[in-house]
Amino acid sequence: MANKRPTVADILSMKGRRQLTMLRVETLEEAEAAERARIDVLSVPPALLSPVFRDAAPSCFTIPGLEYGDFVTAEDYMRAAFTALRAGGDAVYCAASLSTIRRMHDEGIPVCGHVGLIPSKATWTGGFKAVGKTARSALDIWHQTKTLEEAGAFAAEIEVVPAEVATAICERTSMFMISMGAGAGCDAQYLFAEDILGSNRGHYPRHAKVYRNFSAEYDRLQQERVAAFSEFVADVHAKTYPGAEHMVGIAHDELDRFLKELPGV
Repeated sequence: MANKRPTVADILSMKGRRQLTMLRVETLEEAEAAERARIDVLSVPPALLSPVFRDAAPSCFTIPGLEYGDFVTAEDYMRAAFTALRAGGDAVYCAASLSTIRRMHDEGIPVCGHVGLIPSKATWTGGFKAVGKTARSALDIWHQTKTLEEAGAFAAEIEVVPAEVATAICERTSMFMISMGAGAGCDAQYLFAEDILGSNRGHYPRHAKVYRNFSAEYDRLQQERVAAFSEFVADVHAKTYPGAEHMVGIAHDELDRFLKELPGV
């Protein structure tokens, strides 16, 4: 899929052949870096999509997230999905009801669903913790997966589920399964850019791997900002800014002519 923007059919054709990589990015700089690093799939906020986004990441398969709670009716989701696809998305993430996903599928909208730990619905599974650790819970995830498949979703994120459970489910569904903390047996591995970059100042989930320490660099840059601004204040107070090199000149004869035309003070 290198050097071209893949289709849903291309993504599905990769199932069982090799694992793809997926990142959540929230800036154009992150999107461009993902493109240059050959990340396969991006998750983005819909507001990031634009022609400029596609200049930054022309070949990444991109899934804007229709966040649960931002929309209410199936029509709301449909309208937002069509808007996102027109803006450069390739599919949409949706954790709404099966009837909504089915309706979107009926209109030809590629939908990525969610099973396992679903953050927007975590109260039903006991909060932000692993699911699928008992046979009953694992079977619930299997049934969620099959109902999503039957509703027409082409892919699903499977989050914080034991690797053995996720692998067994992935092998038994036609959907493209995206692992977030669900082991290496799925079709793609998904992390957040802020976790990889170490720019997340909050909690890091167990499945995250931190490759850089951007927080420390941001702190250093903030200190440099304060220092630079303070030096500017000091220069103004000392009258060393602006200097001659920062100002526009005027010929002496023109200045004299101007001053003679002014009224006295």
